[in-house]
Order: sequence, then structure tokens, then C-alpha cells
Amino acid sequence: MLLLEDDAALRRRFETILSSWRGGRLVAACGTLAAAMAVLRSEPVDLLITDLCLPDGHGVQGIRHLRALHPRAEAMVISVLADKEIVIAAIEAGATGYLLKDVGPDELIAAIEELLAGGSPISSSIARVIVQRLGGQGPPARDRGPGPPGEAALLTPRETEILLSIAKGLTYADVAEQLGLSRQTVPVHIKNIYRKLQVGNRSEAVFEASRLGLIWL
Repeated sequence: MLLLEDDAALRRRFETILSSWRGGRLVAACGTLAAAMAVLRSEPVDLLITDLCLPDGHGVQGIRHLRALHPRAEAMVISVLADKEIVIAAIEAGATGYLLKDVGPDELIAAIEELLAGGSPISSSIARVIVQRLGGQGPPARDRGPGPPGEAALLTPRETEILLSIAKGLTYADVAEQLGLSRQTVPVHIKNIYRKLQVGNRSEAVFEASRLGLIWL
């Protein structure tokens, strides 16, 4: 396996999870596309796990190089990006799995095992994007309940900071430490964010905020 993730904290987290899995061997954990390309040219790789937005390129480029150098290898995307054009581009390049970055350790390992067994593990929000694209439909209208129209656009600067932090895969404790908040305060902000976006979990919040243009990732 080859891991490509530019965020150092997330790279260490995923590296720990993958290194502890007895079903495979992590060849390298890279923070740049160039470093990953060097590994692909020098090491046998049967699985690439990659982010999309990289400091020196894009994960889709990595997937294409993987397919060219190791045609039988598999590629899985782990990203906060849920834009339908990006999702389709990754899949067309050869990705057979697509997860959002809030994936837990057990879920990640299960997804890898499913992919290597011939499956295509895809987060539910990403599956919805694919269905909409294949059906030629835009995002469905959402019933936002009794709240005032455009309430989601009223995310406070602090709520936006928190949303961006959890989009990067940080835990509530990490968010509290990074932003100088108490651990009790963060869940309150998260609850308000979910209410405004009319969502029920982290993945849906990141997806909806990205779709509405409230955050850019």
C-alpha cells in the first residue's frame, strides 16, 4: 500500500491505522505527489490511498500514474471533497473506492478489505453525487423545515472555523485545542452547524457546506 496525504496530522493517523493492519504492508506514507511518484516508480504497489488536493498536484494525477505503472493495482480516494465533477474525475481516472475523511479506523480497514476483494466502497454522500450525475440531475431540493430561508448562510466565523477543522478530520478535542475552546463548547457549535445545514453528521455537513459555497476545501 502507498498512502498519499499532505496533511501531516492526518497522514500520521492513517499511517498508524494502516501499519497496524495485518492484511497488508504500508510501503510508504507521502506528503507530496512527487514523493509518491518516486515510490510508484521504484516499489511494487497494489493499492494507492490518496487525498485529492496536494501541494504539488492533484490526486487524480497519482491515480493515473498508478494505473500506468501498475495496471492491476487499486486506488482509493480519502478526501473532504464531494464536488460531483471531482468525484467523477477520480472515478474515471481509476479510483474504485471513495471515502470521506471522517472515516473511522475500523471502517477504513473494512473498506480496504472490501476493495481488495473486488468491491467498491463508497461513502453514502459520494454515492448520492454519482447517482445524481449519472441521472443528469442537479442536487435535489432540500426541505429545510421551519427555519428561515438562507439560514445556512448565517454560519458564524467561529462555526465556519470549526466546520473547516472537522472537514480536515480533526477530533472535537483537537478542534478545541486548535481554536482555544473548551471541549464542552465544541459540541454546542457542532449542533448549531448541523441545525443550520439540516444535516445529521460530519460528512453531510461538509458535503452540504461545500455545495452551498460556505466553505472551500
